Order: sequence, then C-alpha cells, then structure tokens
Amino acid sequence: MDKKKLNSFGGLVYSTDPNFKIEEEHNNDQETLSPAQQKLKVRLDKKQRAGKAVTLIEGFIGKETDMDELGKKLKAFCGTGGSVKDGEILVQGDNRDKILQWLLKNNYKGSKKV
Repeated sequence: MDKKKLNSFGGLVYSTDPNFKIEEEHNNDQETLSPAQQKLKVRLDKKQRAGKAVTLIEGFIGKETDMDELGKKLKAFCGTGGSVKDGEILVQGDNRDKILQWLLKNNYKGSKKV
C-alpha cells in the first residue's frame, strides 16, 4: 500500500469494530479574497527565536497555496529567507516597513503593529 494512502487513514491499519467507518476529511480551504479585501497585520516577533527578529504577517484569508505564493513574493522582495506555517508568513529580520510598503503598493490593506 502506498504511504500516502496509509497516512490518509491516520495510521489506521485494522479495526475489530464491525460498525467502524472511516470518516472522510473535508477540505476546508476558503476561497482566497482579493488583495483589496485582505486585512493583513505586520508585526515583529522575537519570542522563542533565540533573540532573532522575525517579521510576521497575519490575517491572510484564503488557500494555502496562495499564502505560499504571497510568502515567496515577500521574501524575494526583502531579499531574505522565511517560511509559511500555521497561517502566518514569517520573513527573517525586521522588514516591517518594506513589507508594509510592498503590501500597500499591491493593493493589500496592511497595518503595522508595534
């Protein structure tokens, strides 16, 4: 059996319950809002990061793939690394002003949290 299929059952291999049914996962991806409807918050975070500054972008509503694409664009614009996880876009370093400038230029509604 393919690993991907096995993992889709949550690791379940066998059940002795005759009434057991595997529940289908529902894909709860929301439709991505247009940039003008997005209300993104840009803030600096140093907690649990060994004292290193990370710029967080929160509040994106939409599909994970669209959030990944936005993260790639922001990281390329700032010339730094980062990641997209847990519904947040992380960009290494203190790039709040650069990111807010890029968001406003590309019709996103952004606010800077101090």
